[in-house]
Amino acid sequence: MTANTARTAEERQREIVRAARATGSVDVTALAAQLGVAKETVRRDLRALEDHGLIRRTHGGAYPVESAGFETTLAFRATSHVPEKRRIAAAAAELLGDAETVFVDEGFTPQLIAEALPRDRALTVVTASLPVAGALAEAENTSVLLLGGRVRPGTLATVDHWTTKMLAGFVLDLAYIGANGISREHGLTTPDPAVSEVKAQAMRAARRTVFAGVHTKFGAVSFCRFAEIGALETIVTSTLLPSSEAHRYSLLGPQVVRV
Repeated sequence: MTANTARTAEERQREIVRAARATGSVDVTALAAQLGVAKETVRRDLRALEDHGLIRRTHGGAYPVESAGFETTLAFRATSHVPEKRRIAAAAAELLGDAETVFVDEGFTPQLIAEALPRDRALTVVTASLPVAGALAEAENTSVLLLGGRVRPGTLATVDHWTTKMLAGFVLDLAYIGANGISREHGLTTPDPAVSEVKAQAMRAARRTVFAGVHTKFGAVSFCRFAEIGALETIVTSTLLPSSEAHRYSLLGPQVVRV
């Protein structure tokens, strides 16, 4: 391969990553037309980008992997996989059991879990998420404790030592945790070290931990690891995660619920 061809491939791959991050996913056919190359060339580019951990390939396309340098906003998350997230949130809320004190993580799926929690019984919800606190602030029988700290603009959640120090003072019955990636090898990961600290502290404070996330999170790996799979009591996802893959996760300890 000549230096010129290599550079062209590099430029093409940069363009593909930019497109994936801008729109949330890319399509092989559309990319081939846009870049003026064969579909097989695009597929080769996608394989190279997946090897570098920048994208995940799907049937006919790809979507971006969240990393230290790239993270989707809460506004974007509120528009992707929404019906799947609603099903997952409803199933996760049903795992409340007799818990009276609950941590609800930042993110759109945890926000949906918060909205699905029962309103007919006394519940204390601890959260770092401003949208979660807002969604529950006027809920009857629900007492909301918002953790202080620096607010991250993309996710509208608090982080840093103020947040983790407050969490360290609690003993919680249950934590609903989200992540940017979950894999059998690397556990639960997130791009930002400050967010990772909050999630880890919430899990340390909780007697039980439930992870809720869409099928695209599985196999994805981000920058900061905050928990192993075995630390989870339950994983809630959808039937879009194959049963064979769900079984592999269950062998590491947690119950896996697919809805």
